[in-house]
Amino acid sequence: MKCRSCREPAVIDIRRHNAGFCRDCFLRHCREQVKRAVEDWSMLVPGDRVLVAVSGGKDSLALWDVLLDLGVDADGLYLGLGIGEYSDDSGAMARAYAATRRATLIEVDIPSEYGFDIPGAAAATRRVPCSACGLSKRHLFNQAALDGGYDVVATGHNLDDEAAVLFGNVLRWNTDYLGRQLPVLPAAQGFARKVKPLIRLGERETAAYCVLTGIDYIVEECPNAVGNKHLGYKAALNDIEAQSPGSKAAFYFGFLDRASSKFAEETAAGRDRLVACEGCGAPTTNAGLCAFCALVAKVAR
Repeated sequence: MKCRSCREPAVIDIRRHNAGFCRDCFLRHCREQVKRAVEDWSMLVPGDRVLVAVSGGKDSLALWDVLLDLGVDADGLYLGLGIGEYSDDSGAMARAYAATRRATLIEVDIPSEYGFDIPGAAAATRRVPCSACGLSKRHLFNQAALDGGYDVVATGHNLDDEAAVLFGNVLRWNTDYLGRQLPVLPAAQGFARKVKPLIRLGERETAAYCVLTGIDYIVEECPNAVGNKHLGYKAALNDIEAQSPGSKAAFYFGFLDRASSKFAEETAAGRDRLVACEGCGAPTTNAGLCAFCALVAKVAR
């Protein structure tokens, strides 16, 4: 197979584009896809300070690398989750990348700063680990952005992630979540803007990007993710994609173009119900404590 752009030997084929790319043209393709997503959805404006949610995995490190190459003022934020060797290794990957690029990496260690780790929080609150983890990440990423004066939180959600989440939400018709599953969530009182610049790239592409640029990343899945429904949805969509390349993109971008606006009213109504958390002051729909402060309190008890 030859590269679609320069006709040199290809190192990767992307079936949904019916194209192969050599190394240099593929890296250019990845940067162009991120740039296109940023421009099409007005994710960033000149002068924005961006905080990239960094896990040590391929997606977040590829995102940070592309944003830096595009000249974006982007720092990283790594959360120590207290998940044994997995957290040790992922933190080491994030620090190594930051050192290579001489980029700023902010670290928040949940066990030392909040008194719990994710497995312990899951047990204490009877949540599945991914639920306790996601709740903590959303709160702490937003809080770190506000405290640090950042305009935007950028996450490494890719096309495969977004299609799988959409699949699960459609199966259950979780209309509130469907109304918020957008590439950009605008800033609001108590919330930084949140963006997903990797929506035009799949997991295989971000992995190839890291391999071809020499970015070392943690390959193993989080040990707490075993049995996660999200992984099952990904596997189902992978089977469909294998038979019909481009199905994930058609599903996700078709939703954004034709259906996402139908759920906006319910989402707006949810924003109108927000009040200040009595513990940290963050916006919440709960009376009293927000979900994160309630989690911290339950673990303490």
